Amino acid sequence: MVSSYSTDLKLELMVTGENAGLWGDITNTNLNILQQAIAGYSSITLNATTGATLVFSNGLESNGKNAVLNLAGTITSSVNVVIPDGVEKTYTVKNSTTGAFAVTFKTTSGTGATWSTTDKGTKLLYSDGTNVVDILNNASQINLVNRNEVRFEDTTGGQYVALKAPATISSSFSLNLPTADGTSGQAILTDGAGSLSFGAAGISTGKAIAMAIVFG
Repeated sequence: MVSSYSTDLKLELMVTGENAGLWGDITNTNLNILQQAIAGYSSITLNATTGATLVFSNGLESNGKNAVLNLAGTITSSVNVVIPDGVEKTYTVKNSTTGAFAVTFKTTSGTGATWSTTDKGTKLLYSDGTNVVDILNNASQINLVNRNEVRFEDTTGGQYVALKAPATISSSFSLNLPTADGTSGQAILTDGAGSLSFGAAGISTGKAIAMAIVFG
């Protein structure tokens, strides 16, 4: 028998009695591939119009096996970064491309995760062998401790609007956002039970006139 290769990282799986005198070298290569998968980093320059197809070579270190990927280069159209079908793996991927075009990280035949034309952020991804999934898009809950902020940045990423919890909360509560947008001049109102809606801000004109008559 001859060596076979693992489905995901293409590690060389040797059989007893083969590769005499080479087991040490092949084992070290396998360990280096595992290191790539756990902590490896690679910056990949994308083709301006086609993106990139990541490499998973049998028994060799290759760019698709890294844990962290930085997508670089100037793109002039929306592009794909493709990994082979059948690969099951997690990734941390930063979109550092220049150009206002979308980037999709996907399998050859399946679906993927997409950075919008203005999104130059980082995504936590996993491939289940069929599709690539954006982990935070499917997160059931996110807890920010110690009054850490949720920040909404402007188009340049230089300034932001932040929301954070008050220093002390006597009892936890949830706010349910309105189901539709309001009209110009309306404010967000609460029903006292956590449901928010849009309505007229302040007191009505009729009440204002009545109060003026009564109180002068």
